[in-house]
Amino acid sequence: MYFVYVIESLIFGNLYKGMTQNLEQRLKEHNDGRTRSNKAYAPFKIVYFEEYEMIEEARKREKYFKTSTGRKYLAKKGIRPRSSAE
Repeated sequence: MYFVYVIESLIFGNLYKGMTQNLEQRLKEHNDGRTRSNKAYAPFKIVYFEEYEMIEEARKREKYFKTSTGRKYLAKKGIRPRSSAE
């Protein structure tokens, strides 16, 4: 199984999107500062995830979430950065 996830910085309210096979472990890595791109924004919580059987499907969905259309989709579900007035 592959998970596409959205995490939110508990301090700054920023959203980050990613993909993993182990959601719990990946969140721990983010919170332990082992992800270079966002370690300054830890701690995080998972605010949304989807599960896929095929890695190709998960990659495609992750890329989608990182587009403006994907961000709008997430916003319709109530998932938006706290630091933004979108």
